Amino acid sequence: MGVVAFAQVISEGPNTEPDGKSPTPSFEQLAREQLPRLYAIAKGLVGDAAEDAVQDCLTKSFERFGQLDDPGAARAWITRILVNCCHDRGRRSARRPQEVELSEVEEFSLYRKIAQEDPFPYSDTLHIDFLGSFGPEDVREVLQGLPELYRIPLVLVHMYGYPTKDVARILDAPLGTVLARLHRGRKLFERRMWDYAEETGILEGDGR
Repeated sequence: MGVVAFAQVISEGPNTEPDGKSPTPSFEQLAREQLPRLYAIAKGLVGDAAEDAVQDCLTKSFERFGQLDDPGAARAWITRILVNCCHDRGRRSARRPQEVELSEVEEFSLYRKIAQEDPFPYSDTLHIDFLGSFGPEDVREVLQGLPELYRIPLVLVHMYGYPTKDVARILDAPLGTVLARLHRGRKLFERRMWDYAEETGILEGDGR
């Protein structure tokens, strides 16, 4: 069942307040408005499991909809539920969060590496050409290879424009921790982009 059909099914279920007033229309509106964004975020976080994660999110948010006191916070509220659902799915396939030895990564500079290796010797826009070699699927593949610890804040901040303070609230983490993960995540992403380019032959032009 697709996520749109799933949203329609659960919105038809009984969910009556003690005073007899049903919040279903408000939830249905929220689900319809947020569905494309939720799916896109989930795609960046869990890849092919995105549809299942969104279905989990819609089920849980529907069950807890009565707990939403501030309608203005609905977007962040349902995003937090989605992130938790994605985290749960990632945890099922790994006993503990991936940790990365970042000492070498911290020293890595994609800008400097491209300049040193000069993979496009006749280009006047070397770095732009390198980045332009990556299609959307390539970027998604690199993101999926990052540990969840760094992937989640990177996706929320750099792909969907969430302020870091909002991400800290969504992740229930100190702002300083989120900023540190963003910094390390960017460095790791740069390194993985270079590794991916070498592994797939993008630099030689034979990876397509």
